[in-house]
Amino acid sequence: MKRMSPQQAKNYKRTTEEISPELQQRVEEILKDVAKRGDAAVMEYTRRFDGVEDPSFSLVATEEEYRKAQKEVEENYSAVLEYFLEAAKRIRLYHEKQKEKSWFYEDNGAFLGQVITPLEKVGVYVPGGRAFYPSSVLMNVIPASLAGVKEIYLVTPPDKKGSVHPLLLALAEKLGVKAVFKVGGAQAIGALAYGTETIPAVHKITGPGNAYVAMAKRLVQGRVGIDSIAGPSEVAIFADESAPAKWIAMDLCAQAEHSPDSVVFFLSTSAKLLEEVEKLLPEVVASLPRREIIEKSLSLSYSILVNSYEEGFDLLNRIAPEHAEIMLHLDTSEILSHVQHIGALFVGPWTPVAMGDYFSGPNHVIPTYGTAVYASPLGVYDFVKRTSILRLSPEYMQRHAEKVKQMADLEGLQAHGLSAFLRTEEKK
Repeated sequence: MKRMSPQQAKNYKRTTEEISPELQQRVEEILKDVAKRGDAAVMEYTRRFDGVEDPSFSLVATEEEYRKAQKEVEENYSAVLEYFLEAAKRIRLYHEKQKEKSWFYEDNGAFLGQVITPLEKVGVYVPGGRAFYPSSVLMNVIPASLAGVKEIYLVTPPDKKGSVHPLLLALAEKLGVKAVFKVGGAQAIGALAYGTETIPAVHKITGPGNAYVAMAKRLVQGRVGIDSIAGPSEVAIFADESAPAKWIAMDLCAQAEHSPDSVVFFLSTSAKLLEEVEKLLPEVVASLPRREIIEKSLSLSYSILVNSYEEGFDLLNRIAPEHAEIMLHLDTSEILSHVQHIGALFVGPWTPVAMGDYFSGPNHVIPTYGTAVYASPLGVYDFVKRTSILRLSPEYMQRHAEKVKQMADLEGLQAHGLSAFLRTEEKK
């Protein structure tokens, strides 16, 4: 990690992510082809990019595959499946608090309100292969299910045998996913956006993916809703002398192991703690399997000695990190009073990001790249839409139509004003 002064941190700006014209052109070609040829294009790209050679390959997971997956899970993954299901209960409990209700009121001749309606069809992307994240199934499917989405579809890349991880199928079945499609990359996003003979078009696409997936989501946004275009994962840890240096070093590495472009920040009011963590990092990194990735990530990362808690919180809010761990000798209420721009907050030395990312309840799909200044973690509210309601009485129109006519006339929209005013003439 590199040292950064508080003044430098105040002026810190993330490197602007340049969109590769070549990547954009390639993804545009794939999307257009999928929109035009449907299943044929999806199958062609799946065979080309994922190396599937089985002539009997099916884009949709079959009942036989579900049965085989169930048997394999029972033999090899029964314990970890139970852990995922326990996590699912906690995630469901947390997200149930996010449910919104329709509301109505009356205002002297006007009936007004807002109706909350679940989205009808949602597609969830789950990475496959070495980037397989079954926890993403929980984090995307559970809030959609709680929102009342009737049709939840899951897409994920197959291996060369045309199969997907049995644990994924087991979780999808238990969570009520309507169908699992064995397709990944930009072609999967295109299929969900435009629909094919096998894969239905959905109204929103969520879930993480590689550069092709991110670009495809960027390009189809507007035709369908998306959750976000994720940037590199990041954490900022703010600690004082009360925090254990070894725990901090491991927590920094835990976030750095996501990818070589992940960025982590360590802020402290204690010069001694800062030095201890910096000395420990090489030893901790050397003990981890993904050390090459972590080393590259740490080379992009920063440690900052701050003069006070107030300065540290000011810098945190400026950085607007995806995750923030706060290990300070302060009450939770005092910490919360300082927090403004943080995607997910983890309070106290006993609360590592990993517990939230996997098990305890909050969603791990969190705004990255500084977008925590306006964006929120994925939740039930992302899978509903709101419809405004208005019903007016004749008496209400008599009182207010002339006002609307004059307002509309000022904007040069005479028909608008007359559509209201004519109703008062009919009354007369």
